[in-house]
Amino acid sequence: MEFINVLVAAAGAWLFGAVWYMLLSKPWMDAAGIERDEHGRPAGGFDATPFILSAVAMVIVAGMMRHMFALSGIDTVGKGLVAGLGVGLFFITPWVMINYAYAGRPYRLTIIDGGYSVFGCAIIGAVLTLF
Repeated sequence: MEFINVLVAAAGAWLFGAVWYMLLSKPWMDAAGIERDEHGRPAGGFDATPFILSAVAMVIVAGMMRHMFALSGIDTVGKGLVAGLGVGLFFITPWVMINYAYAGRPYRLTIIDGGYSVFGCAIIGAVLTLF
């Protein structure tokens, strides 16, 4: 049953990411320096690799969060939501910011990607504690 919780939580965060990046696609592509074709889509055509890797990454994150929650006694939706927000805000986003700062990436990219980390982990945290 725990494996299903992890998969559902990962799917929820992954689907949220699809919506997040669809809504923020133009500012994200601008900040990331992604070239676009005449239709506004990334130049070079479609590549499924990032979608597959992000799905795998969400399973890994959700699995580790489930493990952390079990060890910490996080067992309610409220605790899961707050813990997920904390993981995204205080672990993942600062790490992203460090990498982007050294690479000279725009701060706006940190805000967009960090926002996904915060809200995606909050979703994972809440879903993991639903069952």
